[in-house]
Amino acid sequence: MRRLIRACFAGASGYSYAKKAEDVAREHGIDRVARLASNENPRPPSPATIQAAANALQTANRYPDERASALVEALRRYHGDYRFVTGSGMDGVIETVIRTVVEPGETVVISTPTFSFYGLAAAIYGARVTNVPRREDFSVDPAGFIEASQGAKLAFLCSPNNPTGNSVPPEAVEEILEGMEGLLFLDNAYVDFADIDYRPLMRRHENLVLGRTMSKIFALAGLRVGYAFVPGWLEPYYHRAATPFALNSVSLAAAVGALADTDRALEARDHVRQWRQRFLEEVPFKTYPTDANFVLIDVAPGTGDEATESLAAKGVLVRSCTSFPGLGDHYIRVSIGEDWENIRFLEAIKTL
Repeated sequence: MRRLIRACFAGASGYSYAKKAEDVAREHGIDRVARLASNENPRPPSPATIQAAANALQTANRYPDERASALVEALRRYHGDYRFVTGSGMDGVIETVIRTVVEPGETVVISTPTFSFYGLAAAIYGARVTNVPRREDFSVDPAGFIEASQGAKLAFLCSPNNPTGNSVPPEAVEEILEGMEGLLFLDNAYVDFADIDYRPLMRRHENLVLGRTMSKIFALAGLRVGYAFVPGWLEPYYHRAATPFALNSVSLAAAVGALADTDRALEARDHVRQWRQRFLEEVPFKTYPTDANFVLIDVAPGTGDEATESLAAKGVLVRSCTSFPGLGDHYIRVSIGEDWENIRFLEAIKTL
């Protein structure tokens, strides 16, 4: 019966997940594992956020608002008067944008190395993927990206970029927007940890989508809340393509509660900034400047897989970057965790 499976799934492994902390603990006999592989916020949601989610359970017998109206209004209070759409995590927003604009056989352009799901999702919907390599320092060449995007309906650019951590200057993004005819999806999952703001570009360009998530600075990774700033012309078509009731009532309520707790988010940002600087200064391997809540580390002459296994044996779970398209096999990505997790990592990395 395997003949019934689509070729894009039969010949590929799909998204590559980090190892589970429970598996590492069991394998190495460790009581507590430092979870630094998935770019999560190490602190739980605020009490007010948790209470809002708990209250929503009382009406879980009813379908949620299909347009997530309360969340959209909360986003407008937080960001200003923009148009927003929502989805089940950033991944859900990415998939829906692809479904909305890309026909099978059309081209999707991706700046690599980067988050692998862009290419996986594009292939799922029958698109042809064109990867545009970044420069040696992982910066983006706007002219090269524009050239590759000619004739493409959709292109993906991540800033700050996962897994490299560096940001694309807003003026370079604007150059790209002015030079391409299609839609640019700018993934801003980690922008809350950076001193950079792409929102003003939405006022000047009708071919820009800014993807955001509640998973990182707002500590809601387990509730899968994504959203995006969209141009007005795209919004009604996005809703036509969206999965019905993609966001559940509990996730919606928690997201609204989290957006009202700006102090909690600022504390998370400050914690990340403090520790990522220590990582850059104290890790005894080559590190790369980062605006995100993680650091990319070159562990050559070893490989990322070897370093990941060695650190796991010491109770530290990090991400090998071998699965990221366009990146070599000698990198690891390390998230900023709780104080004890970061200290354990710094101790362990010095023994490699």
